[in-house]
Amino acid sequence: MKRVFLIVLDSVGIGAMEDAAEFGDEGTNTLRSAAKGSCFHMPNMEQLGLFNIDGVDWKEGTASPKAAYGRMKEASKGKDTTIGHWEIAGVISKEPLPVYPDGFPKEILDPFCQKTGRGVLCNRPYSGTEVIKVYGDEHVRTGKLIVYTSADSVFQIAAHEDVVPVELLYEYCRMARELLCGKHGVGRVIARPFAGESGNYQRTSGRHDYSLEPPAQTMLDAIKAAHKEVIGVGKIRDIFAGRGITSYVYTNGNTDGIAKTIGYLEQDFEGLCFVNLVDYDMLYGHRNDIEGYARALAEFDAALPQIIEKLKEEDVLMITADHGCDPGYVVSTDHSREHTPLLIYGRNITPVNLGTRDTFADIGATVLKLLGIEGNISGQSVL
Repeated sequence: MKRVFLIVLDSVGIGAMEDAAEFGDEGTNTLRSAAKGSCFHMPNMEQLGLFNIDGVDWKEGTASPKAAYGRMKEASKGKDTTIGHWEIAGVISKEPLPVYPDGFPKEILDPFCQKTGRGVLCNRPYSGTEVIKVYGDEHVRTGKLIVYTSADSVFQIAAHEDVVPVELLYEYCRMARELLCGKHGVGRVIARPFAGESGNYQRTSGRHDYSLEPPAQTMLDAIKAAHKEVIGVGKIRDIFAGRGITSYVYTNGNTDGIAKTIGYLEQDFEGLCFVNLVDYDMLYGHRNDIEGYARALAEFDAALPQIIEKLKEEDVLMITADHGCDPGYVVSTDHSREHTPLLIYGRNITPVNLGTRDTFADIGATVLKLLGIEGNISGQSVL
């Protein structure tokens, strides 16, 4: 019974790519910045070979890594969650998804307002926590929806739960998803419910993402077609619009995601358990919170021995990331165009240097090879 546990540490980049300047990200290095936090402590990832990876020259690696280790380049034209996960799964995006630095055009907003029967506020790039501070009162007073974006390809709708019940907000997001296609096919439409009183609005846990479907076959599709399990933990189901997933569970942050992953390690299945741990990106990278980022990395590292202990004879653990979000980069709080790490551990895995790979898609190709499945995806197996 072969199982692969693929864990994405969301936004844990390890250094700017060669073309980072084109994305405004020259000199970024998420892991190095997080290492400046007083809580940074990753002895278990160090033993796997994290600091032996090419380009990680700011900390000495271990003499005897326990995992195969490598550095991943992103071949797609992007630096966001959707593009990154698609590429991990074997789909390289030659064209970037559309972004809206000046807000969304009338050809999108007019029919959206007509469908929802509500006006919109903001309509420009904004911090998710700041936008409800600035526009929350007007939204509560008028019922207009707070629509905003970021440097990523996203259409976000924030609404107070007492003004727009969460299920209605989800319906509005589905309306937006139908409108946002073709040249306006953003990667994600995101529901951002919030609660509280004026001056103390807080986002709630009801976030929900409505993604584009991948434009080609992914490793998930191939595994499902081979009648094996594809288990999504965290926002994996949302990222792939449910396609290729056989079962899934949402999580309430990293602690819950780690616990649910350990739960699946204790179950019998054959196939892939695909995990996204989002707190690094959502809570710490986007808020330039070095201490929080360091603390979250230390939490995952502390859980690694338990994860590894529960691996069975043929199991393989793969740890990677989907982009960067450097908490020490004061120029921006957006994602950063960075290399990502790849660690592959298992009883039958030889701990070698995999070098610098040309695409994240090598991960998907490797997963299929490990499971003995043929698939029409990009990438080359590292096996």
